[in-house]
Amino acid sequence: MTEEIIYVCSDAVGETAEAVAKATLRQFSSEHVKIKRYGHMKTEDEVIQVVAEAARTGGFISYTLVQPELRELMKEEALRWGVRAVDVMGPMMQAYVDTFGSFPKRKPGLLHSMDDEYYRRMEAIEFAVKYDDGKDARGFMQAQVVLIGASRTSKTPLSVFLSHKGIKAANLPLMPEVKPPAELYPLPGRLIVGLTMQPEQLLHIRSERLKTLGLPGSAQYASMERIMEELNHASRVMEELGCPVIDVTSRAIEETAGIIIEMMNG
Repeated sequence: MTEEIIYVCSDAVGETAEAVAKATLRQFSSEHVKIKRYGHMKTEDEVIQVVAEAARTGGFISYTLVQPELRELMKEEALRWGVRAVDVMGPMMQAYVDTFGSFPKRKPGLLHSMDDEYYRRMEAIEFAVKYDDGKDARGFMQAQVVLIGASRTSKTPLSVFLSHKGIKAANLPLMPEVKPPAELYPLPGRLIVGLTMQPEQLLHIRSERLKTLGLPGSAQYASMERIMEELNHASRVMEELGCPVIDVTSRAIEETAGIIIEMMNG
């Protein structure tokens, strides 16, 4: 089958347009679709070349160009070549202008500027790595969010995702043989969230994990008996803490994170 291409173009890094393209691909059977990213576009020649390439390959373009000259050229070239080009930021910026009467800074890459928000995110990412899997119980005292649950209930990827939002998250796997540390118990200004999962799904995830590690699938870790024991223990701990519980069985990390952020915002 011929490879199909979405061209992501930006005068900055291009992460915004690529994120929109990837979100779109998830709605389709798109194994044969490739995303090709062109970042830091500064000249008209670069725009012209990308549009011409998209015309040759039969792809389309997703772009975030804050420089008005490049944005207009992209529209003109796409029209000339008959290429569909989606302006990801343009309509939103125009709506802002029309509604609030202000004008954009027209400076590429502001999303990644080295401001206080940037350093807050970096600090949160370092925090998530340092206090992953209950490595140091002191992290529970400093965290904004503590995630608890049985092993393989998405605690680590969720902690990392929240850290990219500037939120300090620590996590702790709950095991029947290990008493939860005293540092876990409720503190003002901190949110504890329990994560649970349907046992059949957890069994599948753990079995696949063992395969990846080259271990036998018959290990107790991936037995239904052990999984039920861990889930029941985790449920008792969560009930004791009185914390909210999210079933992550059919939820994407982004969706679960959104629920937690809503909790944090009251």
